[in-house]
Amino acid sequence: MIERRGQAYHRRFSPLYTDYYEYSMTQGYYLSGKGQEQAVFDIFYRANPFGGGYAIAAGLRDAIDYVLGMRFTPDELSYLSSLGFRDDFLQVLETMRFTGDITAVPEGEVVFPGEPIISVKGPLIETQLLEALILSTVNFQTLVATKARRLVCAADGRSITDFGLRRAQGDGGMGASRASFVGGVAMTSNVLLAFEENVPAGGTVAHSWIQSFDSEEEAFRVYAGMHPDDAVLLLDTYDTLGQGLPNAITIGKELEAQGHHLRGVRLDSGDLAYLSKKVRRALDENGLGHVKISVSNQLDEYVIESLIDQGAPIDMFGVGTRLVTGYNDGALDGVYKMVQLRGRPIIKISENPAKINVPGEKEVYRYYDGGDGLWLLDGLCLAGGDENPAVLMDPDFDYKKTDVAGLRRENIRKEIVRGGELVYSFPTLLETAAWSAQRFALLYGEHKRFTNPHTYHVGVSRELFDLRRKLIEERSS
Repeated sequence: MIERRGQAYHRRFSPLYTDYYEYSMTQGYYLSGKGQEQAVFDIFYRANPFGGGYAIAAGLRDAIDYVLGMRFTPDELSYLSSLGFRDDFLQVLETMRFTGDITAVPEGEVVFPGEPIISVKGPLIETQLLEALILSTVNFQTLVATKARRLVCAADGRSITDFGLRRAQGDGGMGASRASFVGGVAMTSNVLLAFEENVPAGGTVAHSWIQSFDSEEEAFRVYAGMHPDDAVLLLDTYDTLGQGLPNAITIGKELEAQGHHLRGVRLDSGDLAYLSKKVRRALDENGLGHVKISVSNQLDEYVIESLIDQGAPIDMFGVGTRLVTGYNDGALDGVYKMVQLRGRPIIKISENPAKINVPGEKEVYRYYDGGDGLWLLDGLCLAGGDENPAVLMDPDFDYKKTDVAGLRRENIRKEIVRGGELVYSFPTLLETAAWSAQRFALLYGEHKRFTNPHTYHVGVSRELFDLRRKLIEERSS
């Protein structure tokens, strides 16, 4: 079980949360005698989200929590019976627990298309049922964590706050807020997430607070009186420069006279570059140079980058919709593909070459550039095979290769579950965020560009290249 705020518990995820065909296939494995055959499934994605050069892995902890806590209730089994599933199969499900192994990159790791983020190994009757549960969790949180990292990059040292709960898709708000921290946000408005994960929570006020008073100045004064050193005043309910700003300056000076300090002001509409410059000048001229400027209103990495390029004196960006929904990509195209059965590598053939997977149980190595110590490329090797190749091949073209002999490398995946038992100690969310930032710093800037980023290559060992080609030829003949 996962520790949160000193408590160990599973947030239950019904095993019915899957696609119908998972049960059809699983019952078929059972009836055909294949249920206990050992399989390996890889979770990987095919294209970087947002047209970018990388992704930030997230969602592993929640996915593991759901997998290890998966139990069938009598009502759920009764419902499956009503759909026509056999009683003897349902009796197997009643006592079924995950008994296999899971290997994965830690949350916060920088990952790239085609490499297995997670591998699940175990009996077919167990591993097949996990597909939708793991994918829906990891795909969504990875998408949001990647978006958060892009926002943090655009902010160039300024703070990003998650303001997205009200715009999230229902219960997805918890996973979105959590993934936002993996990607580097500094604070969230999501109080439950902050409570469970012991991360900073914060926010300002809505326009309704100001509208509930007879005047804006009164609304500011009452709020500042309750939060004399932590108040952030919303300026745009009526007239940002004509009313909101002068009223905030009045309240700021009153707080100064009382030995307190106004923390900040927030802009939520209008030309944020123009307004922030006007607000900064007026605050400075009135001895309120310490007051921070926060902005919100449909922000994304491109808007933030533009504001900074325009010299907007903004200290904090509150991002909502376009963070927690992973705008403008609807989903990460992560997939769950069988790569080994009964100890033998297997492959899926497709008319689309991009959909031909890399077979076998694998290790994932990251190689460092010998010059400046940043990442050069990743390499996939067959587990138990040639795990220290001198050359890495492009999976599809044998003339594309990279000499990696003598380069420093590391295995970027960890053993998470062994024999159905958790063997990995998950760090706190803030520890994950700090580690992720350190890892991201090792990625060349060319891969971080928003426009036309340089491709980060993932190669395969010669042994794996030859195996893949052999299996393609066998299946195509």
